[in-house]
Amino acid sequence: MPLPDAMFCAQQIPIPPELPDILKQFTKAAIRTQPTDVLRWSAGYFSALSRGEPLPIKDRLELPVATQKTDTGLTQGLLKVLHKQCNHMQYVELADLKHKWKNLCLPVEKFKALLELDPHENIIEWIKFLALGCSMLGGSLNTAMKHLCEILTADPEGGPARIPFETFSYVYQYLSSLDPDLPDSETESYLAMLKENIKNGLIGLSDFFFPRRHI
Repeated sequence: MPLPDAMFCAQQIPIPPELPDILKQFTKAAIRTQPTDVLRWSAGYFSALSRGEPLPIKDRLELPVATQKTDTGLTQGLLKVLHKQCNHMQYVELADLKHKWKNLCLPVEKFKALLELDPHENIIEWIKFLALGCSMLGGSLNTAMKHLCEILTADPEGGPARIPFETFSYVYQYLSSLDPDLPDSETESYLAMLKENIKNGLIGLSDFFFPRRHI
């Protein structure tokens, strides 16, 4: 015979005590990050949460938010998210990086276009991928370096955005090498000039930001 309809009340349905806080933090993260594909981003969020990995969350809301239909979708905030997820590794597998990229609702064709700037097979040095991402955000080498400093700095937001000169020099040389019209001698003399004018081995936005070549 058919079973009678079950009757439930609030006392019969156990709710895990941690669930309300999980949902609260998830909602705040979604509002701050503004993913263009909430389901895709949510899958990445809870997958990272279950593994104890850095979550795909922006530090703050970015306005206006670019869309895949009108732009690359890539922003400094999203690059910073990727950096939090990958900076503990010197090299990252492109398959894993592509997965993280898609979880941030970024178009795959832009991922491929970025790698066309410096093709790699299976892995890439993380700092180089970050540099390529920064170059995609701006049209000049200095603009790319500005984004890099703001992502890597330990200074508070709105501060000088200082990073170690060694890191700055490594990335600047790398991006410069991708420009066939920029002589190595010019890059070397520019970095040597900068090094003479910095203190404590750190370089910030005010130390280098003036018009330079496009990349």
